[in-house]
Amino acid sequence: MALSWFLLSFLFRSLCANNDFFTSIGQMTDLLYTEKNLVKSLKEYIRQEENRLEQVKEWADKLDSLTNTATQDPEGFLGHPVNAFKLMKRLNSEWADLESLVLKDTTNGFISNLTVQRQFFPTDEDQTGAAKALLRLQDTYQLSANTISNGDLPGVVHKSRMTVADCYELGKIAYSEADYYHTELWMAQALTQLDEGEETTIDKVTVLDYLSYAIYKQGELERALELTKSMLKLDPDHHRANGNLKYFEFQLEKQRKAEAEKKEVEDKKIEKKVLDKRDTERKRSKEPLPERKKYEMLCRGEGVKLTPRRQSRLFCRYYDNNHNPLLLLAPVKQEDEWDRPRIVRYHDIISDSEIETVKEIAKPRLRRATISNPITGVLETAPYRISKSAWLSGYEHSTIERINQRIEDVTGLEMDTAEELQVANYGVGGQYEPHFDFGRKDEPDAFKELGTGNRIATWLFYMSDVSAGGATVFPDVGAAVWPKKGTAVFWYNLFASGEGDYSTRHAACPVLVGNKWVSNKWIHERGQEFRRPCAVSEME
Repeated sequence: MALSWFLLSFLFRSLCANNDFFTSIGQMTDLLYTEKNLVKSLKEYIRQEENRLEQVKEWADKLDSLTNTATQDPEGFLGHPVNAFKLMKRLNSEWADLESLVLKDTTNGFISNLTVQRQFFPTDEDQTGAAKALLRLQDTYQLSANTISNGDLPGVVHKSRMTVADCYELGKIAYSEADYYHTELWMAQALTQLDEGEETTIDKVTVLDYLSYAIYKQGELERALELTKSMLKLDPDHHRANGNLKYFEFQLEKQRKAEAEKKEVEDKKIEKKVLDKRDTERKRSKEPLPERKKYEMLCRGEGVKLTPRRQSRLFCRYYDNNHNPLLLLAPVKQEDEWDRPRIVRYHDIISDSEIETVKEIAKPRLRRATISNPITGVLETAPYRISKSAWLSGYEHSTIERINQRIEDVTGLEMDTAEELQVANYGVGGQYEPHFDFGRKDEPDAFKELGTGNRIATWLFYMSDVSAGGATVFPDVGAAVWPKKGTAVFWYNLFASGEGDYSTRHAACPVLVGNKWVSNKWIHERGQEFRRPCAVSEME
């Protein structure tokens, strides 16, 4: 038994070295084994005091079944964002409830061990991060709360339904962020499931309290008033509801009077107002879509500008890079993904065994991915980049060296001045919003410390298939490239003149279902002088 606790403690301490669990599905799989071990130790405790702790035994049986299923396919299980959110919620909140339940008797050491090990569990930040990921997926892929709650997501293997308590928790997190739109959606979903008769410790009055206030904050006084009246039917003595009832009635009457006073003036101007509105609509229809909307549309597979004319310019071929001796007998499969900017995909360019080696080396080193602050230059985490990454050098393993050489052979570019291979694993709803890989003119110190010039090109390996979501999109040109395991995409960030190609602004869409692993090589200008000579024209 003592050895068991030692091993569990060692596992927790290993996990503690890498916080921000929600930012990497790959590392979150360890938490499933952690939870399974906790269930196992809990069942040992139950066997000793089974008669007195029947409630604890029921809890353990429930989680025992869940973790058995989850550990058969950890990455697939956590690829479902609801499962990932519920894992964060269980380890951060519900195990604490269990601690209180059995705190009366610590004779066999279970509680003392659990209390000590909880410091290595996911934090409130992880639970909040997983919750925000669900909300991000809901918005990007235009999913209803009911669809997510039922687990009806494309490509799902391990379907998981959200309880009233889960929906309520999600609504509370949105509320704490003053996100009243999502508060309304998820409190309304909790209310629907309550009305359907789902058993829960969450009472209807509490849900209505949050829901009515969220609706009020969005300016819908009449709906907020009706919901407050519904609360008072259930609990006539509810102090806040009684106060809100008077306040909402007063505000509603005030609003009606103000609207009545304006009506006469508006009636006189109605013809001009209609004309103005039409002019506004015409103007709006000519305005370009905001980048955020274009990005989300492309993530859903909408708005891709692959016209027949463009399609006719895209081809597949066997490619040997101008008779490179290493590619003559085994040319690579090259496919045009886009024409401007030119984006090409290489098929079967990295083997499954190489992928597993890269992942095995990278996983213990994964740390929260950072961005360079454009003002201070300091590396920092950002809410628009949800992933963990690790850097691998060719000197440390022959597989990495072989991969680097392959990129050089295919592209014809010098790898000695390129950055190390960066391996990234995306977390719950993992994404990287629109960005440039190269340094712009307003960032003169970008990559200065490397001394190798700007990032001339990007090579991106897809090391996993993704069931839904996770595309690489280029909002400015309407291009979308979907992950396919064993392939890589390549594009130049700079024109041959050295000027930046602003059409290469791209993003990694949120992963809806699945586990996305990629690795990329950023290739720099130095060393390419004779491999890609400078052009005379700025845009060549």
